[in-house]
Amino acid sequence: MTATTLTFHERLLPGPGGWLGTVGLGAIAAIAVWPLHVPAAIVAGLLVCVGSAVALAVTSPVVEVSDGVLRAGRARVPVTLLGPAQDLDVAAMRYELGPGLDARAYVCLRAWARTGVRVALDDPADPTPYWLISTRRPQLLVQALLD
Repeated sequence: MTATTLTFHERLLPGPGGWLGTVGLGAIAAIAVWPLHVPAAIVAGLLVCVGSAVALAVTSPVVEVSDGVLRAGRARVPVTLLGPAQDLDVAAMRYELGPGLDARAYVCLRAWARTGVRVALDDPADPTPYWLISTRRPQLLVQALLD
């Protein structure tokens, strides 16, 4: 077994608003069932709250640089096939996702991570011009790609 060299790791979990949304969904479920049976309403509310929280956590993509590979969600690319990386603040990310977006780009986006990184792809066999990746720590991701 070989050890992996991990230089960057981030799971794009929701912020406080996303977790409060799961509580809101649970409350809505409980209110809907309340007129029928109070104990069932409490159980339904808890199940919906816990189920939606688990779903959010499980489906949150991982952004990682390890062993010379960039992973963003389900996609992976060797760092050797990457060109320059640019960290994006909120305004730059908004531009890149709007008028600056190339439809061929790979996008790993989560709305609750408002900053990101744009990484050029230098693979002649791949028509994807660049990756646009949401991250709360864009400077650290760019640094990890340079190392």
